Amino acid sequence: MPQLSINQKPPLPLSPRPIVSVGAGGIVRNAHLPAYSKAGFKVVGVFDVDTSRAESLARDFGIARVYATLQAVATAPEGAVYDIAVPASAIPQVLPFLPDGAGVLIQKPMGETLAEAQNILNHCHRKSLRAAVNFQLRYAPLALAARSIVDQCLIGELVDMESVTTNEIAWHQWRFLEGIPRVEILYHSVHFLDLIRSFLGEPLGVYAKTLKHPKALRLASTRSTIILDYGETVSARILANTNHSFGRRHQASYVKWEGTKGAIKAQLGYNLNYPDGEPDWLEYCLLEEGKSPEWKSLQLEGTWLPDAFLGPMASLMRFMDDSSNPLPTSVDDAFLTMALVESAYQSSSSGGTAIPSTRGTTETR
Repeated sequence: MPQLSINQKPPLPLSPRPIVSVGAGGIVRNAHLPAYSKAGFKVVGVFDVDTSRAESLARDFGIARVYATLQAVATAPEGAVYDIAVPASAIPQVLPFLPDGAGVLIQKPMGETLAEAQNILNHCHRKSLRAAVNFQLRYAPLALAARSIVDQCLIGELVDMESVTTNEIAWHQWRFLEGIPRVEILYHSVHFLDLIRSFLGEPLGVYAKTLKHPKALRLASTRSTIILDYGETVSARILANTNHSFGRRHQASYVKWEGTKGAIKAQLGYNLNYPDGEPDWLEYCLLEEGKSPEWKSLQLEGTWLPDAFLGPMASLMRFMDDSSNPLPTSVDDAFLTMALVESAYQSSSSGGTAIPSTRGTTETR
């Protein structure tokens, strides 16, 4: 059995920078700030269009300053990182107010369409922003552990990735999603599109269908099936049914990696038994000649929420200190994930291949 050396934590900056949060919603309260607190990152200011919400966040997390206007955030301490956590459609309204050359972490998705993503990318380049997108699933302890196993070739050549989500998401808690033309792929399956890209690279194409549900008619779509084309030997697919309202028994939320010499399966417990959630876990199977396959558990050092949210911020701070450090979710890389999202919606709109007519071709029996 190979000796496992598994990394589950991102490298941290030597000297963390002050953070200004543009947005004070639930994701900031429940994920961003708890993750930063664990690492000793200091949030020094917050702005939100709802000032009372920003003030409440500041009281609860000891944030020294609440900015009264968006214009005021440019007065943040020199070298601060701007953590933008607003609806995708509002991102272009925020970027012009940030200082040129600033460090910026943008909550996913990067706009609601590829055209909006291009506009955001252009803004970042024009202002020389050192910018990344918060595709944080790559940094979940389970994903970092899987990366360690795959990078050490312990499961051989990676030939199959699968993401399955069968649960009930409380979409109603995000009121801004009602009435917009894109929901499930843009705000949920985008995590898994980005994760698959990070392991398998750029696919040749996408096949997809995304659908409404009769119980969620205010939302554009809440269920999706996506197949990524990686040629003749590598398979990748995403199945998302977020309207499974039949209790915990048959809910599922996992990512699976299969290679020529082994496999990995990890549960994303946050999606299960909402709102309580369940622990994340990871199991792996490494084939050994002459032995039956055996699955083993790996102790995880954290969960997707909040721990994964540390990774994108840490990598951005390290990049700001030294541009030779990698910035895996840079806006340029994130744009490629948004291109996958766009392709999935185009595939869904174009419909499936028509079935040839068989009328008159069958024999009477």
